[in-house]
Amino acid sequence: MRDDTDLMRLALANASEALATGDVPVAALVVDAAGVMISSATNTKERDCDPTAHAEVVALRLAGHALETANLSGHTLVVTLEPCVMCAGAITQARISRLVFGAWDEKAGAAGSTHDLVRDRTLPHRVDEVVGGVLGEECGALLSDFFRAR
Repeated sequence: MRDDTDLMRLALANASEALATGDVPVAALVVDAAGVMISSATNTKERDCDPTAHAEVVALRLAGHALETANLSGHTLVVTLEPCVMCAGAITQARISRLVFGAWDEKAGAAGSTHDLVRDRTLPHRVDEVVGGVLGEECGALLSDFFRAR
């Protein structure tokens, strides 16, 4: 079984694919309890002219189609950047059990930094386990380099 660091390395390798389309280099994976990848996605917001095409939403959508269910209970979402409010909502709707992310987003994060929607007890569904900061420096450096170049 792959550990969180191995999975984040895979996500990081995928994140750079978004650079070719001018998208922010963020990637997400959905894996099952054994660490088998169900889906992988990068941000495609600019490419698709779709404000909802964050890596997390795209990966959740692909996993749902692959598994033929909207209920991803028992699955882990691995993402290179702390999810925003929109993505946190999608994560809870998908009933993701574990969330693993790399860089913290001190401006718009919704998994513990600015907000903590994924564990909000007032919502009908919440993530059971959140692990932040996995390869956080590497994930943050990729984003910093992207924004510096812009």
